[in-house]
Amino acid sequence: MAAEIATDLGQEPQLIKGSGGIFVVTADGKVVFDKKQAGRFPNEREVVDLITRAFPSA
Repeated sequence: MAAEIATDLGQEPQLIKGSGGIFVVTADGKVVFDKKQAGRFPNEREVVDLITRAFPSA
């Protein structure tokens, strides 16, 4: 997923190790996906699509 973000959006994601199954994706301080809130892990391409929708000019 990190490679997909780097390739598709031209941004190198910062990966922060967590514990307890936490998986949260933020972009420019805005949460675009939270596994706990969604109740699932994101589908393939979902994170890139969510970032693109949240920041259309990116």
